[in-house]
Amino acid sequence: MKIDDLIKETSEWLKGTGPDSDIVISSRIRLARNIGGLHFVDWSDDETKQKVVDVTKRAILASNYMKDALYVEMDKIPVVDRQFLMERHLISREHAIDPEFKTTFVGDKEIISIMVNEEDHLRLQVIESGFLLDEAWHIMEGLEKDLEQRLNFAFSDEWGYLTACPTNAGSGLRASAMVHLPAIVITRQVDGLIHAISKLGLTVRGFFGEGTEATGNFFQISNQVTLGRREEDVIDSLKRVIRQVIAQEKTARAFLKDKRKDIIEDRISRARATLEAAHIITSKEAIGLFSLVRLGIDLGLIKNIDTKKLNELFVFIQPAHLQKLEGKKLSTVERDIKRTELIRNKLKIS
Repeated sequence: MKIDDLIKETSEWLKGTGPDSDIVISSRIRLARNIGGLHFVDWSDDETKQKVVDVTKRAILASNYMKDALYVEMDKIPVVDRQFLMERHLISREHAIDPEFKTTFVGDKEIISIMVNEEDHLRLQVIESGFLLDEAWHIMEGLEKDLEQRLNFAFSDEWGYLTACPTNAGSGLRASAMVHLPAIVITRQVDGLIHAISKLGLTVRGFFGEGTEATGNFFQISNQVTLGRREEDVIDSLKRVIRQVIAQEKTARAFLKDKRKDIIEDRISRARATLEAAHIITSKEAIGLFSLVRLGIDLGLIKNIDTKKLNELFVFIQPAHLQKLEGKKLSTVERDIKRTELIRNKLKIS
């Protein structure tokens, strides 16, 4: 499998399936692990980093969970390919920068991805469509146990799994859900929601994770603390909060449809009209418009647009995806033009 093959398929998390997929776009489980006896990445010399690359490659490609996985040496691919992997939520921003001695593995359907020599020696990720945190954890648990038979993970009886960042020590687990909350935003409840979530020891990030803003009413909600907590307890706590968020968004949507129907129909109609008429559009503006169109679909106000195709567009309109589709480098204006053409083609807008 090659990187170019990924663009021919739909990432599993974009398929719009699974429980509560109208609100919960995806569920993700991430584990941080390090190899015992070797310095953490930021303290490693080149020889140690290369040793991590070599030992993890053998272990990962031998795993039953990673048969026929895509293997990428980050310093041997162009910048656009690194950005492409980031746009598909397969790697972090940090992993795309300073690519020397960094590798990435991508499993079947992009459900599993592994970064080597990011902040930690290993960052394992499982991502599923919809509200499926338990299912994602089940896959992750099997993957981690399989790799632990092949690798000596750094572990302390007192602190648990040792990580480069103290906040990840213990289980090394980060569980998160990407949620679409347009009604909560429109009814101006979002600031209160974020404040309440933060008081529960959770954090809220944007569409592309840490350091990004909540474009298009999309938010990633995840745990902050791992030390001293069982993985199942962390996941259960997050699930309880996500269920409350789902309930609040559903209540806000019902309010808009029942009490503000004319206003919300106007906003949704204007969003669709802009997509139909635009000849140049930025990715940020397009995602904001998609958010309203998606709300229109979920409220039953738009019936002739496929949700799966709309989900795909959230990623395919990003700069690297557009350039991969065109097979060449595009200027900002050229991307803005191609973006409208792609939107029209995918959504069959005439």
